[in-house]
Amino acid sequence: MVAAAADETEERRRLAPALLDKLHEAKMFRLLMPRTTGGIETDPITFFHVIETISSGDASTAWCLSQAGGCSMSAAYLDLPVAQEIFGNDPRAVLAWGPGPKVKAVECEGGYKVTGVWAFASGGRHATWLGAHCPIYRADGSPRLGDNGKQLERTMLVRSTDVEWTDIWHTVGLRATASDQFALNDFFVKADHSITRDFDKECRESGPLYRMGAGTCYQVGFSGVACGIAKAALDDFIDMARNKVPRGAKYPLRDNAVVQSNIAQAVINVRAARAYLLQSMAAIWKDLQAGKTISVEQRIVIRGAATNAIHKAREAVDTVYNAAGATAIFENQPLERRFRDIHTVTQQLQGRLSHFETVGAFMLGAEADLTFV
Repeated sequence: MVAAAADETEERRRLAPALLDKLHEAKMFRLLMPRTTGGIETDPITFFHVIETISSGDASTAWCLSQAGGCSMSAAYLDLPVAQEIFGNDPRAVLAWGPGPKVKAVECEGGYKVTGVWAFASGGRHATWLGAHCPIYRADGSPRLGDNGKQLERTMLVRSTDVEWTDIWHTVGLRATASDQFALNDFFVKADHSITRDFDKECRESGPLYRMGAGTCYQVGFSGVACGIAKAALDDFIDMARNKVPRGAKYPLRDNAVVQSNIAQAVINVRAARAYLLQSMAAIWKDLQAGKTISVEQRIVIRGAATNAIHKAREAVDTVYNAAGATAIFENQPLERRFRDIHTVTQQLQGRLSHFETVGAFMLGAEADLTFV
């Protein structure tokens, strides 16, 4: 169904309504949600496999599910009645969010007054709730500081019907994620409808998934998106290479020694990167199941493994796109979309090459920026 709906989602720049219904029916937006609010609370390795499989059909659909999965972990940081209001009582509940550079939440009686503009809200157009991440200010306008001297930040949860939308998502790839922009102006949010993304401070769930945090799940999920794109692109190319005879050649692409060598290396590199990620996650998951909380060193391992998987996937897609020649440039060819989608994945936060700098600095004992680890 995902693959069959891919053309419609691309044209609409939204998930196709019939597909959206089936995704809700299968609880695909609840993969990482706590069982206490009607979620599946699956493990991160299963999450990777689900996202990877769906991405082989359509990357935008998989991206929306990966984003929603991490956002739904917010249910673990809310008081149970509020979590039930947002997630448990609505079988089609979806939370989406995105960053905002000039935003603020000002303390007031019972909550906060929130103002700002947020973008890159993947899946926001089919979401029921949105998260607006804000620095916190006192009523007098001064920053609210934490014990460490840094300004406190919280994510405000608001109904999607309460925001003003702007259609900005006209992109090379991942078009159906509809990662648009939304705005709020002096909007009141109750205190209990806000969370901290510092999972060990307010988490009420004791399961191993919630001792890992959403950040690591995002890394695993979005690397699954990339690996799914690469797997599908490699399969598409192999089918093509059996029959395509390039202009001026006597034999099909599959008999070309350069193509044979390149495809072998591309497949092996993706499989190796994927295996390293899953092997690392399995070892960490074993510790989490034993009652431990994820360590900084373990988070570094997943950050490096996930970034590596994303870029090995991109390299594989580039290899087969180039080898396919002019065939790959037409919109009716699946490689054309795979190419656009994977290059959109690598331009996003999870695909930043600077993550390798962070991992290397940590390995060498130098000062490392752990903001996105």
